[in-house]
Amino acid sequence: MNQDLALRVMGDIMQWDDDESRKEFSWLKLMARLKYDGYRDFQAGMRFTESLATWLQQFDQDERRDAYKFVKERMVYVGPGEVRRLVEQFFPNTIRQRIVQTVASNLGIKPYTVLTNPDAAAAIKRLSRQTLVLGLSDGARMHIVRHANVGRLSNEQLVLAPQIDTEKWKDLLKNLREDLEDPDALFKVIYLVDDFAGTGTSFLRYKEEDKKWSGKLNRFRTSLFNAISDPEVGAIVAPDWQLCAHHYMATANAKAKMTASEKTARQAMQHKNWPQEVHLSFAMVFDEKLPITAGTDDAFIALSNKYYDSVIETKHTAVGGVKHLGMGYGGCALPIVLEHNTPNNSAALLWAETNGETKDGVTPPAMRPLFRRRQRHV
Repeated sequence: MNQDLALRVMGDIMQWDDDESRKEFSWLKLMARLKYDGYRDFQAGMRFTESLATWLQQFDQDERRDAYKFVKERMVYVGPGEVRRLVEQFFPNTIRQRIVQTVASNLGIKPYTVLTNPDAAAAIKRLSRQTLVLGLSDGARMHIVRHANVGRLSNEQLVLAPQIDTEKWKDLLKNLREDLEDPDALFKVIYLVDDFAGTGTSFLRYKEEDKKWSGKLNRFRTSLFNAISDPEVGAIVAPDWQLCAHHYMATANAKAKMTASEKTARQAMQHKNWPQEVHLSFAMVFDEKLPITAGTDDAFIALSNKYYDSVIETKHTAVGGVKHLGMGYGGCALPIVLEHNTPNNSAALLWAETNGETKDGVTPPAMRPLFRRRQRHV
């Protein structure tokens, strides 16, 4: 749709007068061009203004201003440039710092003196090669990590797979030993990387029904132990190896939960091939006041309850502990949209798409998404 036409339609939908239309059209044009039009999952021929116009029409006329106000004042959109910046800072701010601190500690020197110490410089070079980075999902942006760190990390150190098979572990070890010219070389630092943590349960959670820990961390642990137990592979990590998990973005709640879960799981995960702790790091943590809350966002909460179709609830969303997804998976109540996909931790009105089919004699409203979400589980 032509943008001018889309804006005129918006004016009709919102019933703006001329002064209000000029003001809001200016804001819509600016934000669409700078941020929102870059969302990856808009359907063909549709961009933000068209999507907003369609989204607003699902509400009654007297409710549209509350919905529009939420988008304008409360929604947080993380664009590609912002994400790229977080990814590019991963190596210098996180990996490099750990390598320098580790070498300085081993040599008993101050971290700021390592570059003037020949032994430290050599140790940094070796430890840098003994570092492995594993992407836990496409959101890890391993291609950006690779391009931003040419000459610092080799292709053989970057893997997009939380569960590596035995053959891949063999190749990784082979390349490490060839590069270091050391037939006994082992990995000393492994980073698990993901883009966003809303609740932290995808990374690590305790399953009461099975009485065991689950999540991406545990799946990596299983993959590692399976390879180590294979006679053709054997030792992969050094006795003093470090395991780190890095998220580019996380909610304050997710950071707290992940930190607590990691500490609680240490005893259950204790093993000779497993480190005593997993070092967690986060490039950006959203303010704890960001979530949608009663009192501040009552009007939008009412819309989330009124325009809701329970068909979006599945066995996978039940893992979050909250059945009703009006405020998102796990009841996180986030107003967040990421440029590549909208987290299901965000309010369902932002991302859910349903047909409003009658079930048990009840016909729920068809939910129209503002930023449609690609579902991992259906």
